[in-house]
Amino acid sequence: MSRPAEPLIVGRVIGDVLDSFIPSIKMLVTFKNKQVFNGQEFYPSTVDTKPRVEIQGGDMRTFFTLVMTDPDVPGPSDPYLREHLHWIVTDIPGTTDATFGREVVSYETPRPNIGIHRYVFVLFKQKRRQIIMSPSSRDNFSTRDFAAENDLGLPVAAVYFNAQRETAARRR
Repeated sequence: MSRPAEPLIVGRVIGDVLDSFIPSIKMLVTFKNKQVFNGQEFYPSTVDTKPRVEIQGGDMRTFFTLVMTDPDVPGPSDPYLREHLHWIVTDIPGTTDATFGREVVSYETPRPNIGIHRYVFVLFKQKRRQIIMSPSSRDNFSTRDFAAENDLGLPVAAVYFNAQRETAARRR
């Protein structure tokens, strides 16, 4: 039987973005009623609006922080701006979705220019409700540093999808 984190290792999310962790909460990410599975490809036009992110665990007294980044900016072969921050939502109560949290950084639509980019959703369990400051820049963001600075520990869930420029994407 495969371990839940294996696709994150194969996709180099663990390594490039996160340290190894054991998923302990179920997180469902859907764009226009299409659920995100690790490594799945989406067209940019499918992810142009904020996704629904459901947390299936904890309880209303447990709070979570959601981070979405692109570790492949400006391109996967030379990601010198790694990571680009797309979204942060904090204080999301368990058993609810991201709309119940506090949006610290607004959702930015993925617009990959060069190559296939990974877009990573990471969920952290907060120790308490807390004030998280907005980072000074979306570029050169570090999910690891962000977690350390805000005392979030290791993630409890993560999922990623791939996207490339729509004009370059093969039509099926």
